[in-house]
Amino acid sequence: MPNYRTLHDPNAEYTMRDLSAETMGLSADRGPRDVEITDVQTTMVDGNYPWLLVRVYTDAGLAGTGEAYWGGGDAEIVERMAPFLIGENPLDIDRLYEHLIQKMSGEGSISGKVVSAISGVEIALHDVAGKILELPAYQLLGGKYRDAVRVYCDCHAGDESEPESNAREAERVVSDLGYDALKFDLDVPSGHEVDRANRHMRGPEIEHKVDIVREVCETVGDRADVAFDCHWSYTAGSAKQLLEAVEDYDVWWIEDPVPPENHDVQREVTGSSTTPVTVGENVYRAHGQRRLIEEQAVDILAPDLPKVGGMRETRKIAAHADLYYIPIAMHNVSSPIGTMASAQVAAAIPNSLAVEFHSYQLGWWADLVEEDDLIEDGRMAVPETPGLGLTLDLDAVAEHAVDGETVFDPA
Repeated sequence: MPNYRTLHDPNAEYTMRDLSAETMGLSADRGPRDVEITDVQTTMVDGNYPWLLVRVYTDAGLAGTGEAYWGGGDAEIVERMAPFLIGENPLDIDRLYEHLIQKMSGEGSISGKVVSAISGVEIALHDVAGKILELPAYQLLGGKYRDAVRVYCDCHAGDESEPESNAREAERVVSDLGYDALKFDLDVPSGHEVDRANRHMRGPEIEHKVDIVREVCETVGDRADVAFDCHWSYTAGSAKQLLEAVEDYDVWWIEDPVPPENHDVQREVTGSSTTPVTVGENVYRAHGQRRLIEEQAVDILAPDLPKVGGMRETRKIAAHADLYYIPIAMHNVSSPIGTMASAQVAAAIPNSLAVEFHSYQLGWWADLVEEDDLIEDGRMAVPETPGLGLTLDLDAVAEHAVDGETVFDPA
């Protein structure tokens, strides 16, 4: 029978209702699919952000690799979760996900670092399950709608405050790199700020943002979709003024114009303008995204897969959004591992717009895996090989590891 004791000691055998195979009454003899997890390891790479790679090992001689969002304290959380995974069958992805959510409930498993750490494990489970079953990860999610996923390039000009500088970078990325979808930052200094802490924008500041939008859209707008990110920077009133001011331009979306905590304000701001508004990277799991979707407080949803819950949770979010005809543009600042996990999900959902690529200026991003040409002409092909379809180059991982990190064992 399940154990319903609630303990506050994260090292205790039980933390709450247990979903281990033994307590669920599942047979230990699974026949040809009788596989057990033997170890869980992490390694952190010093990329654009600290990329925390997670590896799940099995007694079948196969290992799966995942990625958790932004490193930080996630490695210690993964280490604390390892005893809840060792001895379990890696093919039971849904059960193990809920098992970890419940085991880690005392540490905040509805949001934040705990969910991100669980996301890294969950991605690794998809990778190793696909290898065991000899299926690509997208097939574990129900099959695919597309063979290649559109990728939008998160761009950074030399001087992001200068509209012309952004326009030049847009031209370069479209003409030289082949992307037809871009994003630029709008929360850059304008020179007109009086007090950035109060989030209010004066008229000259709004005009500065409009100048950036105009220059970029007029430069590449006939060849590329262009979005702009505000990073939760503005008051409701300033956000409304900005959205209205750019309505004359072909803006793909304005991202995160107001802070994420107050849902009612988000809904009001989104409904105030015909300019599309995108949010979602700071909202965790399907439960967290529910009101954004059901109250239509967003035009485009942007979950960050290695952050908000993993592959199956992101698919659940996308399915819910599809009921309201809301498309998905996945936020992504990951290594090739997290990026491919996002692409696998994007291939398996009908309402995918694009997946973000944040590392176009990092010359060694693709060196972390053995596969070549991950992104070509703004598209990421979805491999037919088992799991995520990527093979880590452990030498490259070691070369770019965070100081003091130990590279995990070969698969």
